[in-house]
Amino acid sequence: MSTDTNPAPPAPTRPPSVARSRGVRHLWRRLAADRWALGGASGVALFLVVAAAAPLLCAIAGQDPYTYDLGALSDSGAAKGFGGGISAQHWFGVEPMTGRDLFAIVVHGARTSILVGVGATAVSVLLGVVIGLTAGLYGGWYDRIVTRIIDVLLGFPFLVFVIALGAIVPTSVPKPLLLVVVLAIFSWPSIARVVRGQTLALKRRTFVVASVALGAGGWHLLVRQLLPNLTATIIVYATIMIPSMIGAEAALSFLGVGVPPPTPAWGRSIGEAIAWVQTDPMFLVFPGAALFLATLAFNLLGDGLRDAFDPKTRGLQR
Repeated sequence: MSTDTNPAPPAPTRPPSVARSRGVRHLWRRLAADRWALGGASGVALFLVVAAAAPLLCAIAGQDPYTYDLGALSDSGAAKGFGGGISAQHWFGVEPMTGRDLFAIVVHGARTSILVGVGATAVSVLLGVVIGLTAGLYGGWYDRIVTRIIDVLLGFPFLVFVIALGAIVPTSVPKPLLLVVVLAIFSWPSIARVVRGQTLALKRRTFVVASVALGAGGWHLLVRQLLPNLTATIIVYATIMIPSMIGAEAALSFLGVGVPPPTPAWGRSIGEAIAWVQTDPMFLVFPGAALFLATLAFNLLGDGLRDAFDPKTRGLQR
């Protein structure tokens, strides 16, 4: 009886680029199977296109958000005609007291809200990821200081601070930029806390411990070991954070400390529409619907990404 002493050939290994490509395709298939996530992605894409093409859309409608049309108003300042002045000239009607085209205001307001929401999210995610990663990896006194700062900022009265800041900041400072900075300062602690906790768990994993034993430096651990394993968490968290930033900008504009007039903003339009809800409810409907649909689209996309990245939901369908 003869025995085969030749060892079996090693199983072929896939290059990392091929594995990543297959992982992306699998992620896309899972995301495409979720009709709610696809609806959210379509809504997000639509609002981004509207915001980018706002001047073109207003040119097609023959309107702009700054021109007054007092002829479209009655003696009381309310809009003439059906639905707050809806007509072939004013697709969404007009703004009371000024006669400005409401379609142009809503379309250009998308620019303001999405710019502030995405900008504040980008800055806060960048700060939170950098601070959370380094605090979780290095620990010690640096981690203790970061933790105390996070606790202070999470318990700070945000609204009081913003109102006070709006009263003392010079008018020469662009309000959208100020909103982005303020919202980012008060939002990075939440994602920093999440990233720090994930980093503390990851640095005890075998592949990180082995890298340290082989002499890997801090930069290698951050960029090559920890950050790739936190990408899914960061993407999902950022996607879910954007609608909360848009809502915060709208709330501040509603209170009068956000984007100043005559710059179009959904929140300020909603705030001004409260006084006219009895006589001109459409003035509230259109900016309110735009804000609702934008936040809903981002939330649906964020939920879909969370489910697609989460292996625990694999095989489950809504």
